Amino acid sequence: MQSRKIAFIGAGNMSRCIISGLVKNGYDAKLIIASNPSTPKLDGLSAEFGINTTQDNDTACTFADVIVLSVKPQMMEAVTAELSPASLQNKLFVSLAAGLTVSRLHEMLGSTYPLIRVMPNTPSLLGKGMSGLYAQNTVSQVDKEFAEQMMNAVGKTVWVEDESGINTVIAGAGSSPAYFFLFLEAMQQEVMNMGLGKAEARLLVEQAMLGSAEMVCHNPDLELSELRAQVTSKGGTTAQAVATFEALGLRTIVQKAMQAAVSRAEEMAKQI
Repeated sequence: MQSRKIAFIGAGNMSRCIISGLVKNGYDAKLIIASNPSTPKLDGLSAEFGINTTQDNDTACTFADVIVLSVKPQMMEAVTAELSPASLQNKLFVSLAAGLTVSRLHEMLGSTYPLIRVMPNTPSLLGKGMSGLYAQNTVSQVDKEFAEQMMNAVGKTVWVEDESGINTVIAGAGSSPAYFFLFLEAMQQEVMNMGLGKAEARLLVEQAMLGSAEMVCHNPDLELSELRAQVTSKGGTTAQAVATFEALGLRTIVQKAMQAAVSRAEEMAKQI
């Protein structure tokens, strides 16, 4: 991986997980700095990973070759307004903020700096993340490779050709852990209704989900429909359950939910 100085503006969970992934994969902690208004998160990052820390964003930006914007979208304008233009020159920017387009970020930063949008998801905290990346054609291949390598430290990555594809990533990966958790929650409750205790019901459904995910990952050449067919004996219990899901419109529900996520992302982009 390329060795560049990285500044994380914001020391929240996503900054922490990327820093953790980088350091655990051998990235030099002395090349990383994090800034945050308060010290507790900074102290934790410094103690655990040995990185540099500061409460001053300009200090972090001046230090870095790559600036990772890791603050909440609604806070981004206030944070970027306080940055000194002198500390931003000749830097690559990576934004983790949902809903903020490249053009809006350029407007906030006051210039068309090289900028890559990244949409990670929460499993990145376990090194099992799925991140989508987008960059305009003006961003160099070397810069794109660096951003991809950085996010590969916490999972897997996919590039989208059009910026609208980031909203598809939100629907398909950014928000989807919550879909799975909701499904597991409903399954756990029904298992409990059928007589098992809470702990047993939780173990049953979580291990079934984990095993199913592993089967998907270990059989990349098999279509998901084929994997489903392999556990759906004709006329059996699974077939009856699947038929019920289909009859009640599960596919339509999923379609509408994912489209709603995209619509909300588009609305957020207009509001910020």
